[in-house]
Amino acid sequence: MSAALIPARQKDVNRAKVCDDNFIDFVQNWQGEELPKPSPEEPILDGSACSARDFDELFRSQLISRHLDLMARVLRVQQKVFYTIGSSGHEGNAMVARLTRHTDPAFLHYRSGGFMAERFRKLPEMDPIMDSALSFAASKDDPISGGRHKVWGSKPLWVLPQTSTIASHLPKALGTAIAVEQAKRIGHESPIPDDSIVICSFGDASSNHATAQTAFNTAQWTAYQKLPAPVLYVCEDNGIGISVKTPTGWINNAFRHRDGLDYFYADGLDIAEGYGQIQRAITHCRQTRRPTFLHLRTTRIMGHAGTDFEIEWRSFEELMAVEATDPLLRSAEIALQSGLMSKSEVLELYEATRRQCFAAAEEADKRPKLETLEEVIAPLAPFHPEAVMAEATRADYAEKRLAVFGSEDKLPEKLPSRHLALQINSALHDLFCKYPETLLFGEDVAQKGGVYTVTKGLQKNFKGARVFNTLLDETMILGLAQGFANLGMLPLPEIQYLAYFHNACDQIRGEACSLQFFSNGQYRNPMVMRVASLGYQRGFGGHFHNDNSITALRDIPSLVVGCPSRGDDAVTMLRAMTALAKVDGRVCAYLEPIALYMTKDLYETGDGLWQTRYPAPSEAMEIGSERTYFPENNDLVVFTFGNGVPMSLRAARQIEDTLQWKVRVVDLRWLQPLNEAAIARHAGECKRILVVDEGRRSAGLGEGIITAIVEAGHGAKPLRRVVGADTYTPLAGAAFAVIPADADIVNAAIDLV
Repeated sequence: MSAALIPARQKDVNRAKVCDDNFIDFVQNWQGEELPKPSPEEPILDGSACSARDFDELFRSQLISRHLDLMARVLRVQQKVFYTIGSSGHEGNAMVARLTRHTDPAFLHYRSGGFMAERFRKLPEMDPIMDSALSFAASKDDPISGGRHKVWGSKPLWVLPQTSTIASHLPKALGTAIAVEQAKRIGHESPIPDDSIVICSFGDASSNHATAQTAFNTAQWTAYQKLPAPVLYVCEDNGIGISVKTPTGWINNAFRHRDGLDYFYADGLDIAEGYGQIQRAITHCRQTRRPTFLHLRTTRIMGHAGTDFEIEWRSFEELMAVEATDPLLRSAEIALQSGLMSKSEVLELYEATRRQCFAAAEEADKRPKLETLEEVIAPLAPFHPEAVMAEATRADYAEKRLAVFGSEDKLPEKLPSRHLALQINSALHDLFCKYPETLLFGEDVAQKGGVYTVTKGLQKNFKGARVFNTLLDETMILGLAQGFANLGMLPLPEIQYLAYFHNACDQIRGEACSLQFFSNGQYRNPMVMRVASLGYQRGFGGHFHNDNSITALRDIPSLVVGCPSRGDDAVTMLRAMTALAKVDGRVCAYLEPIALYMTKDLYETGDGLWQTRYPAPSEAMEIGSERTYFPENNDLVVFTFGNGVPMSLRAARQIEDTLQWKVRVVDLRWLQPLNEAAIARHAGECKRILVVDEGRRSAGLGEGIITAIVEAGHGAKPLRRVVGADTYTPLAGAAFAVIPADADIVNAAIDLV
């Protein structure tokens, strides 16, 4: 269809109004022959795989999507709608929804109005227009996010809400696809059918993002290993990203010949043509269980969003040419050509759909909105401490423990005191006995047992289906974790070093931790992320192996961050975190201090005072609780964590010898959220305060501790902070020039005299 067929409009006319008028004009001016109405099962056009019934419902879904867009543009200026990124031009994705099941998990990008309208048909009791209108209006009654954001999502329809826009959902979509098959391997009862596939849509511009590329690479690697991964990647190619054009043929050229990523093309602008093409891709994905790339032709009309005035950067002629490719014009033509509808019936349906969308929007505007902080954050960080503690101390797996550890006298609690790494290893074995749905994976964690042998023996005892190595790719490690959690498994992903986490931070910040918030608590992806962390590692230096920055973790909403410094605390903390994930669906970061893994001594070589006994399975740590050394002392309190704990205990002896002060040392253990009440209590009970933070001076944990002290009214007391320098960690002995030492703590105490 050429641009010449579309009447010229004035350049200052709203382009949404132009597209609306174009449709009406096109139908009114259609001159084709009227044919007999086809039966429901007949092809809508000769040679089409799409029946008249299929087309009729798809066309209606397309119209719902379009009129939601038009409604949003009109009512946004009236402050009745708060989102105008539309789906216009992408309505062909409704075909993907029709040809898949509502139990096929879907991770969708923002131009998915057609897909959602069609998927709603899978459960006829649901209302696609009203549900969408409530979301557009940011109403508390929005069934997916409760008014927190305009997202495409639905718990009954297995559409997990997606708020990120630059391909960050692709790794977790692949992770979910792998999880479909992983559930079978470990005997886990999946909440979806065994032959489900996972749908993941994104734009052509997003396909270039590093996060997308890592997902494609892992999909290819998985196929190369002949491991099933039934993900349908739907690249909706409209040829532009905001204002940057995708080179013609780029997607075809970049993806058509990727080994292990099976390529299919479909015309999303033409239901009669595209339906069979999409059907072939979906059938292939479901039957072969291979990663499948569906290149779906789309267009983008009405701009990127309501604030995008394309006429300012795009020629008038180009705009008209793009508007002439509107898929609704072709759908109207098919409806008329086939005899399915007359011109008056098409226009009547068009206007009836408009009225429905506006009526729903007006009703949604009257519904209550979120108004208080308490309402907004209600689903962000659920916490039921009594239930968590009951789960953490549940010890009804004694027989499994005996089978794994070998005999009663080999149970870890019957063994002598041991160092941190061995205690974590035993705790992991215990968790695998307790939770058959537990999976542990990462770089080098299987046969090797990790760089520090912390996971040694797990694969031998629990087999490769539950303990396995991944690619050297932290983004995909965390994408896998989300996928497994989505299907009810309990992942324990390992990030080999804290510095490597920063490569993949958005998988926790933008994806894992946001899911409960943007689904109003309906979806959850519980996990415990183990991270070898912090500095003071001797003989294996450099900043990538001695990263002391936890700032990027502490500002992630709802993330729980803990850092044990000794073996018994490591065990009881890990149990508590796992229970928190199980009961409340929380995402936890478990920071393991590398330098303390093998540490046995505290004050003198050979004293063995930093080894501990193994806590019985019925013991667990209260979340947020601190460990206090010498609670009766009150001349000076030292707040610290991790490596700072044994350092502060050694320094405390010197301070007592030098200044005759009785020193209390508080191991905070839980770094996010901080136990501000405990900090205030200890600060209030002691005369002087030291904060020992092995992290960097700027934006470190110490700032949060001092803030808690000052806000509690204790800021007038003598106070000092001992912290690391704002620098990367150098190699060899120079590393110890940039991080605190025992002597620094003693000198800071002397400064308080």
